Amino acid sequence: MECNKTRNMEFCNCSYSPCSRKGMCCECLQYHLRSRELPACCFPDNAERTYDRSFENFARLVASDKV
Repeated sequence: MECNKTRNMEFCNCSYSPCSRKGMCCECLQYHLRSRELPACCFPDNAERTYDRSFENFARLVASDKV
Protein backbone atom coordinates (compact mmCIF):
# COMPACT_ATOMS: atom_id res chain seq x y z
CA MET A 1 0.00 0.00 0.00
CA GLU A 2 1.27 3.44 -0.88
CA CYS A 3 1.05 6.22 1.70
CA ASN A 4 -0.86 9.29 0.60
CA LYS A 5 1.03 11.77 2.77
CA THR A 6 -0.38 14.81 0.98
CA ARG A 7 -3.98 13.77 1.63
CA ASN A 8 -3.20 12.69 5.20
CA MET A 9 -1.74 16.12 5.98
CA GLU A 10 -5.22 17.62 5.50
CA PHE A 11 -6.31 15.80 8.67
CA CYS A 12 -3.09 15.73 10.71
CA ASN A 13 -3.41 18.04 13.70
CA CYS A 14 -0.01 17.24 15.21
CA SER A 15 1.45 20.46 16.57
CA TYR A 16 4.95 19.03 17.09
CA SER A 17 6.65 20.79 14.18
CA PRO A 18 9.85 18.69 13.91
CA CYS A 19 7.86 15.42 13.75
CA SER A 20 9.22 13.22 10.97
CA ARG A 21 6.03 11.11 10.89
CA LYS A 22 3.53 13.86 9.98
CA GLY A 23 1.15 12.59 7.36
CA MET A 24 2.47 9.03 7.60
CA CYS A 25 -0.32 7.56 9.70
CA CYS A 26 0.99 3.96 9.88
CA GLU A 27 4.37 5.10 11.19
CA CYS A 28 2.78 7.58 13.59
CA LEU A 29 0.39 5.01 15.02
CA GLN A 30 3.13 2.41 15.48
CA TYR A 31 5.38 4.95 17.19
CA HIS A 32 2.73 6.11 19.66
CA LEU A 33 1.34 2.67 20.46
CA ARG A 34 4.85 1.50 21.43
CA SER A 35 4.80 4.30 24.04
CA ARG A 36 1.25 3.51 25.25
CA GLU A 37 -0.03 6.65 23.56
CA LEU A 38 -2.45 7.60 20.81
CA PRO A 39 -1.56 9.89 17.91
CA ALA A 40 -2.55 13.56 17.81
CA CYS A 41 -5.51 12.92 15.52
CA CYS A 42 -7.32 11.12 18.36
CA PHE A 43 -7.40 14.29 20.45
CA PRO A 44 -9.16 17.64 20.10
CA ASP A 45 -6.72 20.43 19.25
CA ASN A 46 -6.63 21.97 22.73
CA ALA A 47 -5.81 18.60 24.34
CA GLU A 48 -3.32 17.67 21.62
CA ARG A 49 -1.25 20.79 22.29
CA THR A 50 -0.51 19.54 25.83
CA TYR A 51 1.44 16.62 24.28
CA ASP A 52 -0.15 14.28 26.84
CA ARG A 53 -1.23 11.61 24.41
CA SER A 54 -1.41 8.84 26.97
CA PHE A 55 -4.21 6.28 27.06
CA GLU A 56 -5.08 7.60 30.51
CA ASN A 57 -5.50 11.18 29.29
CA PHE A 58 -7.64 9.96 26.41
CA ALA A 59 -9.84 8.02 28.86
CA ARG A 60 -10.23 11.14 31.03
CA LEU A 61 -11.28 13.18 28.00
CA VAL A 62 -13.81 10.53 26.96
CA ALA A 63 -15.22 10.34 30.51
CA SER A 64 -15.69 14.12 30.55
CA ASP A 65 -17.34 14.15 27.08
CA LYS A 66 -14.47 16.14 25.53
CA VAL A 67 -13.77 13.52 22.85
